[in-house]
Amino acid sequence: MPSAAERTRTLVQSTCSAVLLIPGLETAGSDQLMPLSRTVGPDGDLFLEFPADSPAVRAATHAQDDELAAVLEITDVAPVSVPHRIRGRARVCGWLTSVPGMAGPGRMLLRLETGEAHVEDLWGAEAVEPEELRDAAADPLAAHEAELLQHLHAAHGERLGTLCELLGDRSAAGSRPSVVPVALDRLGLRVRFFERNGPCFDARFEFPEPVRDMTELRHAMRTLFDAAAH
Repeated sequence: MPSAAERTRTLVQSTCSAVLLIPGLETAGSDQLMPLSRTVGPDGDLFLEFPADSPAVRAATHAQDDELAAVLEITDVAPVSVPHRIRGRARVCGWLTSVPGMAGPGRMLLRLETGEAHVEDLWGAEAVEPEELRDAAADPLAAHEAELLQHLHAAHGERLGTLCELLGDRSAAGSRPSVVPVALDRLGLRVRFFERNGPCFDARFEFPEPVRDMTELRHAMRTLFDAAAH
């Protein structure tokens, strides 16, 4: 399975919704501190871009002794319509400072020095040390995952349905359920099976070996569907 650090870094570098929380700084609902962009530096710290007039920028600029505590909260929602769409959440806690002169006009870059991180997702809940986050790499399919899952759901529903054949005894119970692809990474595909007004469950289908790019992914998917067909 992907490590907790890899899963956290993937969420940080993804386009998932994120909000910065600064204790003591109150903002109205429309003024939530949502970064315009976010990246991870070579030391594992997060760089968050905000409008120059953002309350986060003012707070970081006026903070004394570089001890402004902050938390970046990330929420991961499945890009397809499926029961229980929230796939996970991650929190990165640390200290916020401004980085003058490193952003475009009308924008300011803030640095969140990572103190600790935590991820709670389809794999479970785990803590992540700053060094682990620094050394981890984001999943190579993350940038394409939403598009790929939407394509699988829209164009290959029948083939996804054949994955029921790989469930063993569980597939023999009752009628064939609806099948929706809910997550994809370099190690495999997670699918959610459910019946209308009934329970749902996930099944994870591992690839024969980790994939590094789209070419290897296409081969892995063909192998998976061929196994289901036979």
